[in-house]
Amino acid sequence: MSGHRRRPRQRSVGGTRAGGDRATGRRAAHRDQAGQDLSGRVRRRAPQGKRRIDYPRGGRTGPRRWLPSVRQLLALLLLFIGGTAAAVGYAYATVTIPDPNPTALLQNNVYYWSDGTVLATDGSVNRQNVSLSQVPADVQWDFIAAENASFYTDPGIDPQGIARAVVHMAEGGSVQSGSTITQQFVKNTYLDQAQTVSRKFKELLISTKIGAAMTKEQILQGYLNTCFFGRQANGIQAAARMYYNLPVDRLDVSQGAFLAAAVNEPSLFQHADSDPAARAQAEARWSWVLDRMVRTGKLTPGQRARYEAAGFPAPRKWTPGSGLTGETGYLVQLARSYAEAHDRTITDSSLSRGGYQIHTTFDRKRTAALARAVAKVRGQRLDPARRSVDRDVQVGAASVEPSTGRILAVYGGPGFDHAHYSDNADTSGVPVGSTFKPVVLAAALQHGAVLRPGESPEPITPASKFNGDDGIEIKDRQGNRVADPKDPTGLLHQHNDTPRRWGYIPLRKAMEQSVNTPYVQLGEDVGYGNVARTAETLGLRPSSLAAPSAGFYIGTSTPSAIRMAGVYATLAAEGMQTSPYSVTKVTHNGSVLSGFTAPATVRALPAAVAGNVTDVLRGVIARGTGTKAQALGRTAAGKTGTTDDYRSAWFIGYTPQLATSVVLFREDSNHPQLQSLAGVGGLQKVFGGDIPTEIWTQYMRDALAGLPDASFPVPASLGRGTDEPGAPTPSPSAAPAKRSGKTGKRAAATVAPTPDAPAKRPKCRHHKCG
Repeated sequence: MSGHRRRPRQRSVGGTRAGGDRATGRRAAHRDQAGQDLSGRVRRRAPQGKRRIDYPRGGRTGPRRWLPSVRQLLALLLLFIGGTAAAVGYAYATVTIPDPNPTALLQNNVYYWSDGTVLATDGSVNRQNVSLSQVPADVQWDFIAAENASFYTDPGIDPQGIARAVVHMAEGGSVQSGSTITQQFVKNTYLDQAQTVSRKFKELLISTKIGAAMTKEQILQGYLNTCFFGRQANGIQAAARMYYNLPVDRLDVSQGAFLAAAVNEPSLFQHADSDPAARAQAEARWSWVLDRMVRTGKLTPGQRARYEAAGFPAPRKWTPGSGLTGETGYLVQLARSYAEAHDRTITDSSLSRGGYQIHTTFDRKRTAALARAVAKVRGQRLDPARRSVDRDVQVGAASVEPSTGRILAVYGGPGFDHAHYSDNADTSGVPVGSTFKPVVLAAALQHGAVLRPGESPEPITPASKFNGDDGIEIKDRQGNRVADPKDPTGLLHQHNDTPRRWGYIPLRKAMEQSVNTPYVQLGEDVGYGNVARTAETLGLRPSSLAAPSAGFYIGTSTPSAIRMAGVYATLAAEGMQTSPYSVTKVTHNGSVLSGFTAPATVRALPAAVAGNVTDVLRGVIARGTGTKAQALGRTAAGKTGTTDDYRSAWFIGYTPQLATSVVLFREDSNHPQLQSLAGVGGLQKVFGGDIPTEIWTQYMRDALAGLPDASFPVPASLGRGTDEPGAPTPSPSAAPAKRSGKTGKRAAATVAPTPDAPAKRPKCRHHKCG
């Protein structure tokens, strides 16, 4: 330091420094900037640079201090644009096309009649995917004109289109979609329907990627298969059927214009058939779509005028929930069950996802004829208003083609739409009664019967005689009397429907008159094992057969009407058995599945056995309990059946071309057990030869119309048969001449019965009948 005292700074009266002090201050500032103090030594000071962002703005006061400058605003805008671009770029780079929604993959299943027409559809989603080539080009352009005219040129999104749609709707114009077809396809297939910014942003990104990854044709196909059209129709194929009952490839431009309109307001336009307000709006939108077709150059004004002159293509009448009405539900049930049983990949779960096309054996005309026959006879014979017992009567029926095993028709009940969900044609709890007797006879003709304990089986023919009296005791193959704990004696006393004393009668006559006692004893002599095996060979399921008992031989088993029709179809086919089946082909998403070839036909009975059983059953119609079936007016065979307490009544009959079973029973929904049919139709007793035979005859008359009256082959002779021990010996006058050394003659051989008459009663010798 210099040692001189520093002079204090002087200020003027106005508060400013004196001139000299200003100079001194400038020099001090200069020294400070040079980094030196007054003594000349160097010192360190923290730098004091300008703020990087002048905000709040320096040198400004009041509100202006908080207003950004133009440069700051531009900088912020550039920063926002850059950040947004970076964020979008990052999002686009990282977003991936997700897997399609499970619901977008769901389809329904389509069932077809045997003639190829649609029987029904089912599934949680009514959709059948089609290829774009199946959709007429003009119909494709209907949708493009209505939804996204720039579809083939835009990258998948159309900001200008979105803006136009918003402005147009704000001005009160018709509803327009702000999304492109690609965006709608993405929303329907990959995303949900939530109206959120995040979902919309994701839709735009994925749409851009889809537009680059898929062809326009693939996108349009996906869009048309995923749109919802109302009437529970997802996709254009389902919509074509629901609105016009047509496959998509048969739609015209006008119909396509309506469907394109329905996409926007499906919940309203689905009622265009019944709601005047909905129809008016639908017509306006339809007209607008046609106008758009003209503007886009896909229709000429002249073509447009012709469609206008033809009028609005009104959709067909729609009843919600009417898909499985009448017999349709039972037919679908049968087809589904068969498909699942013959292909392990087909399950309830896979069927719920849809995509199956199931071709059935069901004949549309015969199914309708069977339903008409039931309705007609019920109307004639039952009167629920007057007789309460008539209210719970159930009918089941099935018709099978003998030569192929195809199930041609079933009657399962009044229908799902009448809250009747059990298929009466496929029941598992209704006893078949005396319709089981032909099975016992077939087993006896094939295996013989042990008529004397300890001896080998002896041959049986329809002429073999057994005791037909009421209340007789029954013996087993060992000669023991069959027990019955319910009988006071502890022994079974088998009863017939009447106490008539028939004596020893041929099995033929016992079948014709449905006499029980001969067939119960015959069954015991043939043996449960042989009869059960014969039943299974004829097509009955083991699970449907009753346990060993005397009642087994007269029908305590509970096969379905379908299975019993199959048994009699085997007799009609001369012993050749084909398991009844209902499905001929199944495809899934266009691929044919294996496992649905027709079941193999096998020999179940010798032709001679089947032919003789048929000849006996012809007698049932000619002069027995089934005479009402004569009204058919053609060659036929059949058997009536009635169970204890009249809990069921059956008639099963056949011609060479067709076998049909009809069952009548009574079951109250509040009491699931079978009720007695006594009193039904005003009848004290209800037999199979009454109402069931009338239904059978009415149906068979219609089902066989136009077919020739085919005859059954003449049955071959079975040789000599044997009577039950105790049968009276024929009088000597009826006995054939014994072999004589002088004449060398033998007894005449048994003559084979003809189709038009039962076999003649054979002559007997040595207590044995031939």
